[in-house]
Amino acid sequence: MAPTRHPPRARGFTLIELMTAIAIMALLALLSWRGLDGMVRAQEQTRSRADAHLTLQTALAQWSADLDALQPLEHTSTLDWDGQVLRLTRRASVYPDPGALVVAWTRRNVDGVNLWLRWQSPPLRTRTQWYQAWQSAAQWARNPGAEARQQEVALLPLQEWRLLYYRGGAWSNPQSSANNASAPASTARSSVPEGIRLELTLPPGQATAGLLTRDWFNPVSPRSTP
Repeated sequence: MAPTRHPPRARGFTLIELMTAIAIMALLALLSWRGLDGMVRAQEQTRSRADAHLTLQTALAQWSADLDALQPLEHTSTLDWDGQVLRLTRRASVYPDPGALVVAWTRRNVDGVNLWLRWQSPPLRTRTQWYQAWQSAAQWARNPGAEARQQEVALLPLQEWRLLYYRGGAWSNPQSSANNASAPASTARSSVPEGIRLELTLPPGQATAGLLTRDWFNPVSPRSTP
């Protein structure tokens, strides 16, 4: 009689092989997690940088829009910079509202952070309303009340800022006597300089940092460009 043949038994994994396989899978999982974490961090940084650039562009666009809409009015000041706050009179932006606005820009510490801030008055109809808004803008820049703070917009963190006026072929300090913007009504339009240079120092550690310069050219100036 022929001997009975039994099928070969399936050979299982040894303990060493199983532990090696588990170690390899754990290493692959760790590498995959680090790769995904790196991708998420890169996306967050890209999004944060894009948001910061968009915020900065929006603030500078508003700055240019305010200057483009400057409106000299009889017996009022069109533009005034005292080293801390820039106040200006501009046309109302809501069509067909014929009123004027007083707008102010300043840097102030809010909850431990230095911020670039913008304030805007309601539309103005009379010289008395303009005078009150002009004084309120100066007060807001230094010691704002609760009502004034409701009219402000925090734009972005700001370490320092400076303004220069372009007149007579040169940039100079707006606070000098030659650049005094609080001119009589007869010279209100000429009180607006031919150009304004804005210098912003953005704080380190942000998506955008360092010195930023933005020039504005007066569209009604007899000189086309500085």
